[in-house]
Amino acid sequence: MPARTAFLSKLIGFYAIAIAIALVVNKQMMVAAVSGLFQDPRVVLVYAVMALGIGLAIVIGHNVWSGRAAILVTIIGWLSLFKGLVLLLLPANAQAAYFLALHYDQYFYVYAAVTFVMGVYLVYAGYRSST
Repeated sequence: MPARTAFLSKLIGFYAIAIAIALVVNKQMMVAAVSGLFQDPRVVLVYAVMALGIGLAIVIGHNVWSGRAAILVTIIGWLSLFKGLVLLLLPANAQAAYFLALHYDQYFYVYAAVTFVMGVYLVYAGYRSST
C-alpha cells in the first residue's frame, strides 16, 4: 500500500473511530446537533464548504481504485465531495428533506456502528501496510 494511502487510512480511520465513540457517548447531544444543523443556513454553508474541501483534497490527491482500503479512502473522498456540492446547491427545504430521509434518530446506532467498523478497518489496514 502506498504511503499516502496508509496515511489517509489511518487519518480517516482514527477520525471515524473518535466520531463513532462520541456519537454513542453523547447520543442526545449529537442527535440534537445534527437535527439542528439544517435549521441554520450559516452552519450548513460552513459544513458544506468543509466537506467539499476535504472531498476535493482526497479526490485530487488519492483517486486510487485498486486495493480495498485504497478504494474505501477514494469512495469516502468522492462521497464527501458529493455531499459538499449537494449541500451547497440544494435549497433549504430539499436539505431538510434529505436529513429526514436519513432517519438519523431511528438508525442512530447503525450509523455509529458502520462508522466505527469502517474506522477500525482503515486503521488496521493503514498500520498493517506500514510494517
